Amino acid sequence: MSWNGWVFIYLPGKAVAVPAGSLELVEQGVESTTSIFGYGRRYLERPDAVPVAPLSLPLTCRPGDELTYTPVLPPLFGAVRDAAPDFWGRRVLEARLKVPPDSMPESVYLLQAGPHRFGALDFRSDLASPEAPGLLPPLTQLEYLLEAADRIQAGAPIPAQLEQIFLAGSMGGARPKALVIHNGEQYLAKFPAIKDGFNVPAVERACLELARKAGLDVPPTDIKTLADGRQVMLIERFDRRATGDAFHRRHCVSALTLLAKHEAESLGAPYEDIAAKIGELGVDAGVKADRGELYGRIAFNILVSNDDDHLRNHAFVWDGGGKGWRLSPMYDVVPRPQLAHERYLHLSVGPQGRLATLDNLLEAHGSFGLLRKDAAAIIDRIARVTREWRIFFEDLGVSAVDCDKVASAFRRPGEIGLEAVESALRRRPAPSE
Repeated sequence: MSWNGWVFIYLPGKAVAVPAGSLELVEQGVESTTSIFGYGRRYLERPDAVPVAPLSLPLTCRPGDELTYTPVLPPLFGAVRDAAPDFWGRRVLEARLKVPPDSMPESVYLLQAGPHRFGALDFRSDLASPEAPGLLPPLTQLEYLLEAADRIQAGAPIPAQLEQIFLAGSMGGARPKALVIHNGEQYLAKFPAIKDGFNVPAVERACLELARKAGLDVPPTDIKTLADGRQVMLIERFDRRATGDAFHRRHCVSALTLLAKHEAESLGAPYEDIAAKIGELGVDAGVKADRGELYGRIAFNILVSNDDDHLRNHAFVWDGGGKGWRLSPMYDVVPRPQLAHERYLHLSVGPQGRLATLDNLLEAHGSFGLLRKDAAAIIDRIARVTREWRIFFEDLGVSAVDCDKVASAFRRPGEIGLEAVESALRRRPAPSE
């Protein structure tokens, strides 16, 4: 059985989507087996056409060609997978439709995800289908949204007065969340989960602000305390921008899609592969900055034990002016408390693989287009800030109890290779470096 429909895209600066091409999903029950995509002739003739996916759906076919594509790794194209609801979004849709978990074909999840999905793609049954309506709730509705999220986590039905979650809650990721309007922009409200061992919203927000203090690119964040004492983290969407009365969408893909990999290939994938794709597909004027930013994020992940750095937790945004992809702001960074002295990130750091040490990262400097001394300076800058994490967290309102619970996540730089970094800062670089 197949579902045949259309992929629409909101091009840079445009408030109305245009059809990019046709999509066929071949499905057997709830399982997708493969998919087929073909660009539309009119779309390819547009001077502002954007590739739906960087590698698997390039704009290389000419108008009039009968060229279609199948995924590099079936069943879904990476860009389609990125725009589909993930774990949490699926639970929200299932609660709205009153069906069991994972009981619907992928085409139903795609069509039901609504207008607030990640990035600039939309999926419609036919060319005449209108854009799905959907006003997001204001910040004043946070308590109702959290109550609805609690009920979804518990598998309880959602009463009529809490149904705003069905519009605002279909974003991806595993944790409970919803979209709201805050300061005139779209923000993701990230809720506490029922089984959290510490105040994750407060800690994640503080960790992101610590990254900002270390010079990394982080979206605006905020924290709200509700009447019952629970806290909700707010983070601005980087794939939406308010323009007058509308929100313009920005085409985004995950690093998983940029590398044309399957999720099963994420563990151990080298960071240097992402750096290489930045050089190949990035905006020329931004390659150096994006590689340096990525390098700094790896150092930060090492120092705070953020080992959830899989390929879907890195994203890229299409730059219409530069005709290439730029590294998105940082997101989903949570320290993971642990006792192990030898620690690993999800992705490969350097010559010693996933080993989360500063000297392992330093040895990978060339893959990021960095001189050894410049790489050491980035690591040193990050380490100087993360050393003071506890004072910073407490200043942001994280309780002493929660600081104690996450303290084991924060590494002492001197124990994980800082000596090699300091040595690189002191020595005069050789001509080959």
